[in-house]
Amino acid sequence: MSKFKNTGILVLGHGSKLPYNKEVVEYVAEKIKEKNIVVRTAYLNMDRPSVQEGLDSFKGTDVDKIVALPVFLAHGVHTLEDIPEMLGVSKDTNKATIMLDGSKVELIYAEPLGAHEWIADLAYRRAEEAVNPKE
Repeated sequence: MSKFKNTGILVLGHGSKLPYNKEVVEYVAEKIKEKNIVVRTAYLNMDRPSVQEGLDSFKGTDVDKIVALPVFLAHGVHTLEDIPEMLGVSKDTNKATIMLDGSKVELIYAEPLGAHEWIADLAYRRAEEAVNPKE
């Protein structure tokens, strides 16, 4: 049984006047969606849907848990203050309960991407690409 049965994932991005951030967030969401998980996107500013609109977009999906997943490399003001405040999560537990379709839904705020071997490998690959650009 999937760990994500009746669980949705809200992929959170910063937002930007330029299209690149939104493209990355949507790509990440699509890749997660391929695992047969209900996935939505939302942005802190400049892009839509907003965080509240993203949460509301789970209406009609029958999820009873939503993981808010910030696609940010590291903690900062947005991940430590702005997003938790928008989500209404407790700073102690990173959790909250929201109402969706008249039912209580558990909201869990995940950690940003952070320091991980995969991030280091990707950074190394980007350096290799800079030295040996594809022709």
